Amino acid sequence: MSEIKASELVLNPDGSIYHLNLKPEHIAQNIIFVGDQFRVQEISKHFDVIEFKTQKREFVTHTGTYKGKRISVISTGIGPDNIDIVFNELDALVNIDFETRQIKQELTALNIIRVGTSGSLQEHIPVGSLLMSVAAIGTDNMLRSYRSEGHTNLAMEDAFIQHTKWNAIKGRPYAIEADQELIAKFRSSEMHEGITITAGGFYGAQGRVLRIAVEDEMLNEKIDSFKFDTHKATNLEMETAAIYGLSKLLCHHSLSLNAIIANRKNGTFSDNPYETVEKLIIYTLDKI
Repeated sequence: MSEIKASELVLNPDGSIYHLNLKPEHIAQNIIFVGDQFRVQEISKHFDVIEFKTQKREFVTHTGTYKGKRISVISTGIGPDNIDIVFNELDALVNIDFETRQIKQELTALNIIRVGTSGSLQEHIPVGSLLMSVAAIGTDNMLRSYRSEGHTNLAMEDAFIQHTKWNAIKGRPYAIEADQELIAKFRSSEMHEGITITAGGFYGAQGRVLRIAVEDEMLNEKIDSFKFDTHKATNLEMETAAIYGLSKLLCHHSLSLNAIIANRKNGTFSDNPYETVEKLIIYTLDKI
């Protein structure tokens, strides 16, 4: 087996992985993703012990223990492109020998839980709710850089394309389910469930218009009414499908959870979004 070139597996002078500034011993098998770097400390403040902290750019990592369970919290920043960096570097930390630059014979599967905020697309999911993404549809094309045949849900993709009259010039959306064991572990009467739509941007990609006309002015209305099997499209954000897609390709386990702080159907926004986020943090830590 040939070694991975230095230009492909980039390490810092101290031997840590390039962007995350981490060495293999710095991360736990159970990992929480957050977008906002300042939310890392809002989770790690609940730890019994914090054993390690580092930051490089927007990537902040705290590793410690909560009720005896070792957990790492990592901020990914915004968007599928950042998820591509974080996921590949985390996988390298556990599945590539940095000394020999070869893939290990025995691979490690990580458990990755995203804790984020989002706005609901459905009237029945009010502000203050918790939402679990049982599947996600990526409109960002990030996963199409990889050989993903056989890993995506073609039926869900076709249904979304037909329902939204998706313009092929934007590329084919990809659909991925969450890890079934994690769904079962985190499922409860407190948790709503649905399909998350992941966009590659915040403005035009999510139908927001400032000074540039969007390709499909009705896209958001089409997304709101999309349903596949028993689940509706419940929220729109920028990371979940990328997380699910790379999890599938790299054989990790992932689940995305959201604190609902706005409801687009009702036009409402939370009076106390931090309370909902804190509720989700405690829920996640206890379930892990």
